[in-house]
Amino acid sequence: MSLHEDAVRVLKEWMPPEPSGADRAQEELRAGYLDHLASRPDGMWKSCREGHLTASALIVDPVAGRALLTLHRKLEQWLQTGGHCEPEDTTLAEAALREATEESGIAGLELLPGGPVRLDRHLTPCAWHLDVQYAALAPAGVAPVVSEESLDLGWFGWDELPAVADASVVALAARTRARL
Repeated sequence: MSLHEDAVRVLKEWMPPEPSGADRAQEELRAGYLDHLASRPDGMWKSCREGHLTASALIVDPVAGRALLTLHRKLEQWLQTGGHCEPEDTTLAEAALREATEESGIAGLELLPGGPVRLDRHLTPCAWHLDVQYAALAPAGVAPVVSEESLDLGWFGWDELPAVADASVVALAARTRARL
């Protein structure tokens, strides 16, 4: 199965957890992502200038009640780890976990069971990112290591996130907490 096929499968199987206004918006994003992939065989790759799927993961320490954010080097914003899919990625989950590991320097991350946590579509300098967002559980007592993609890494308590991160990250954290 190709990464493109895996993305279609993941999106077809994924459903927002409850019928609310936010979840209706999530369903619209899911349908839009599927339409994009149906019309764009290159819709997984950065070379697709109309937009492309990306994979990200919010790294969490549920025992300490905190999330690890990266101060993105290019965007200069506190965000979850993540980014572009690579040719060696065979699944969206694998891409999200690879990005989280590369950007945090943390070995032994495990994705929260149940598939993606939420979807987010946002404009970046390269194109529209159709982000499939996961959550990754950090092993106890780990220390992150800043990568070349980040200016900094920081652990933030759940209640601190709205002061440092945008609405997308806050929504991802809220959905992750609900799934924990």
